[in-house]
Amino acid sequence: MTPDEIKALRRELSCTAKELAGALSLEQATVLGWEKGDLFPTKHYVDAMNVLREKGPSAIPRKSRGEDPVKALADPAVWQLVRKIAAHKKLRDAVAKLAAAYPDPAED
Repeated sequence: MTPDEIKALRRELSCTAKELAGALSLEQATVLGWEKGDLFPTKHYVDAMNVLREKGPSAIPRKSRGEDPVKALADPAVWQLVRKIAAHKKLRDAVAKLAAAYPDPAED
């Protein structure tokens, strides 16, 4: 599979290199290397990409794009919550436990 064919596949699937890499259980750098021609996919990955092509765009797992966390900081209610969390250790512990189940938006 050529670099241009991989780029065309991403267009067909309407996905980013990061999303394609996730669907293939790879690092984004690997897909970008394929697209630049620095690396070449093995038969295993070519076959996997052909399966994704057959399934179409719905085969690509996508992260939900929620509200921008920086915009949320403009909300006075958010700051009220922050003050309460900072002031009450029991509440802070409960929030930390709840937050553990959610991804950190800074890591996206």
